[in-house]
Amino acid sequence: MPVFAHRSARLGFALLIGAGLAACGSFDSASSRLASVVTPYKVDVVQGNFVSREQVEALQAGMGRQQVRDILGTPLVTSLFHADRWEYVFTLKRPGVEVQTRKLTVFFKGDVLERFEGDEMPSESEFVASLDSRKGKRAVPVLEATPEQLAKYPGRAPAKADEAATAPVAPAPAHRYPPLESSSR
Repeated sequence: MPVFAHRSARLGFALLIGAGLAACGSFDSASSRLASVVTPYKVDVVQGNFVSREQVEALQAGMGRQQVRDILGTPLVTSLFHADRWEYVFTLKRPGVEVQTRKLTVFFKGDVLERFEGDEMPSESEFVASLDSRKGKRAVPVLEATPEQLAKYPGRAPAKADEAATAPVAPAPAHRYPPLESSSR
């Protein structure tokens, strides 16, 4: 009898190992299907300063460094080896959309703006319009209720004139606090 029990224990153990391996295989395919359905959230990556067409049009030769900084903001790249050149680079990486990169280089002679060159910059309104990546425009909901919709919700009964006249008046406060600012100066 012990030989038979030993054989059935080995057979049971082998079946258990086989069932475990089969379960792992089906678990792997189920997790693959789930992973293909669930996608991770991907963030928009914005680097640098956005420079609009209006800002570039405001630049004029002869402006000081501080005036240029007031218009364009702090440059993304400044170099010790090229102290008379500021680089304004803007990059926007969004999932499913082509990467937007724009570059503007500002050249100084001493502390005075000499010239600037770079990519064609969009206006602020064009840039904001390009940020809306939704496929279809969503309809703006109506924010006013019609009289029929308001009739569904009964309002409070209007107060009678007699009840309003006899309504209790709140008592005057028991304490009087000193003013916040003293009048004696």
